[in-house]
Amino acid sequence: RFCSSGLQSIAFAAGQIAAGYNDIVIAGGMESMSMVPMTGFKPSASGELMDAMPTAYTPMGITAENVANRFEIAREAQDEFAAESHARALKAIADGKFVDEIVTVNGVTYGPNGERTLVPFNVDEMPRPGTTVEALAGLRPVFAAKGSVTAGNASPLSDGAAMSLVMSKAKSDELGLKPMAYFRGFATAGVDPAIMGIGPIPAVQKLLKKAGLTIADIDVFEVNEAFASQALYVKQQLGLPADKLNVNGGAIALGHPLGCTGAKLTATALNELKRREGKYAIVTMCIGGGMGAAGLFERVV
Repeated sequence: RFCSSGLQSIAFAAGQIAAGYNDIVIAGGMESMSMVPMTGFKPSASGELMDAMPTAYTPMGITAENVANRFEIAREAQDEFAAESHARALKAIADGKFVDEIVTVNGVTYGPNGERTLVPFNVDEMPRPGTTVEALAGLRPVFAAKGSVTAGNASPLSDGAAMSLVMSKAKSDELGLKPMAYFRGFATAGVDPAIMGIGPIPAVQKLLKKAGLTIADIDVFEVNEAFASQALYVKQQLGLPADKLNVNGGAIALGHPLGCTGAKLTATALNELKRREGKYAIVTMCIGGGMGAAGLFERVV
C-alpha cells in the first residue's frame, strides 16, 4: 500500500484482534527516504520497463501535475495551501501540540577531536519559518517545464517512524488501560493511476457510507498532503471545512515518510480529537499506483 502502509497495518491489527488471533498488536511503520539509493541521471521504478514501455509508469510528480491540469488547480492556490501548511505546523510546534505524540530519540554528534555528544531529537525538522506565498512563487516547477508543482508545494524528502498500540476491549479492561479511540472502520478505493492523488475522495466516501456517517459528523480530518494540488482537490470535492482539516499542518510542512505516514497521522488525529473533545476522526491518503485509503476512529469518552 506504499503511502497508506502505516494505516493499513492498523487495519490489519484490528482485523487480527476481531478474528481472535491476537489481543495486542503493535502496528505502524517507518521510512528513511534520505537513505533510498538513487543512481544515474534518470532514476525510475524499473529501467527495463521504462525503456520497453515508457507510458506504463507515471512519476508521482507528473500525477500531481495531471491533477492540477485536469481539475484546474492554480499554482497560486497550491502555494497558498503550502504556506498555510507550514504556518500551522510551526504554530503547533510552538504551542507544544506534538509533545505528547513524539518519543525523544538521542542522536550522536562528534567534535573535532572525536568527542561524542548525545543530542536529543524530538522536534520536526521540516517546517520552514518564513515560508510565504511570495517566496514559494519564486520556485521553478520541477516535473514539467510549464507546470505548477514545485519543491515548495509538494511534500519534502523525509525520514520518520510511528507506531500504534492496538488492543481488544477485553484486554484493555483486564490491564486497566483506557484507550484513546476505537477503530471503527477502514476503506480503500482504486482510481486512475495517472491522477492517483484523488484516491482519498472515493475512499472517504466509501468509509462514510459503511459507517452511516456524513462529512458533518467528523470532527478532525488528517488528509496526507503528498502534493498541494491533490490535497486541494480532495478538500474541494469532499467539502472538508478548513477548521477541521490538517489543523496542525500537513505533509508539505512535516514530511511524508511513506511507511510512517498512516500511523503518524493517526497519532496526530487522535491527539487533536482529544483536545477538541470531538467524537470522530478520519485519516486518509492517496497511494502511488492509483489508490486511496481511509480509516475512521471514535474517541473513547
